[in-house]
Amino acid sequence: MTSTRSRVVLLHGFAQTANCWSTTAVQEALWRRIAGPTTEISAPTLPGHGSNPGVLDPLATLWTVANHLVSELGAGTYLGYSFGGRLALHAALEHPEAVKRLILVSATPGIADTADRAARQHEDAALAERIEQIGVSAFITEWLALAMFEGLSDSARFLEERQRNTAAGLAWALKRLGTGSQDNLWARLAELSMPVLVLTGTQDEKFAEIGDQMCSAIGSNASRVSVDGAGHSAHLEQPEQFARAVSEWLATT
Repeated sequence: MTSTRSRVVLLHGFAQTANCWSTTAVQEALWRRIAGPTTEISAPTLPGHGSNPGVLDPLATLWTVANHLVSELGAGTYLGYSFGGRLALHAALEHPEAVKRLILVSATPGIADTADRAARQHEDAALAERIEQIGVSAFITEWLALAMFEGLSDSARFLEERQRNTAAGLAWALKRLGTGSQDNLWARLAELSMPVLVLTGTQDEKFAEIGDQMCSAIGSNASRVSVDGAGHSAHLEQPEQFARAVSEWLATT
């Protein structure tokens, strides 16, 4: 008998874990709106993250990790935030038959300029080295002090949960799966044939501009939503508004 349940896959951001999707306001807003008898939600902890990140493949890429995710999780709607959004984009390009709908939250298709991409790769490697030098706790303090996270409430920072990560795991994720190591996928966005929702916060000017450009590059199957009063972590800063936008889009695609 064929299952009638649909699946929504949630892919978290860098230095988070799956539990950053499933507590407090995010759970109440998102789960209440999209979970139900016909919807299955999968929220894996991504490679390099969590207290036991497993074997850290020195040859891994965003492509190989995306392939593994699709193999493990199967077909459905893939919703990814930032780092998770980049993985979701790779999954959609590599496995369009499995990614039925794609939701990208504060994500990028890569750095177009070769020199800028090389510079970012160098920055990612330097940050990875710093994580290993100072440890996870000190790094998380520095990471959450960045301007892009200033809109997060204390509970939405998931400080304790983030500290379950390991220095080796986060350093590996930056070096192997960071933005600097990502291919420039701008020219491939038009290949996306499934419905795509591009979502950013109005206060995240950098990614709002990227989001606008992505929608233009994808074409008529792309929808654009801006979350008022939110920065980079729109789903954590304005969970009710975010959940409403996602659920309404899912209902019409």
